[in-house]
Amino acid sequence: MSVFQDFKLLLLDVFGLSKDALHVYVGLIVYFGTALLFRLPLRDIRPVLAVLLAALIGEAWDIYDTNAIGAPQVYAGNWHDIWNTLFWPVAIFALARFTGLTER
Repeated sequence: MSVFQDFKLLLLDVFGLSKDALHVYVGLIVYFGTALLFRLPLRDIRPVLAVLLAALIGEAWDIYDTNAIGAPQVYAGNWHDIWNTLFWPVAIFALARFTGLTER
């Protein structure tokens, strides 16, 4: 198992999270973290693109690790993880972009 997989399992154990919840939290952390770090409004697409990039890199790493141990790939699971990671950032982006909900 790779260091990446070990770290994910440690997070799941320490925080008592499911794998799905971990994806949701990572997506939100990347989304809000990117917006804060670069002082971008939540209606800007770039924080969503950062989440997409993080999700794709994470899933590519998962696919690589799965191949490395010779386990069968379940690509539907990878798409499920990408969907879980992106759902709330995209929902918040859409609310910020198309409604006045996040305006001062």
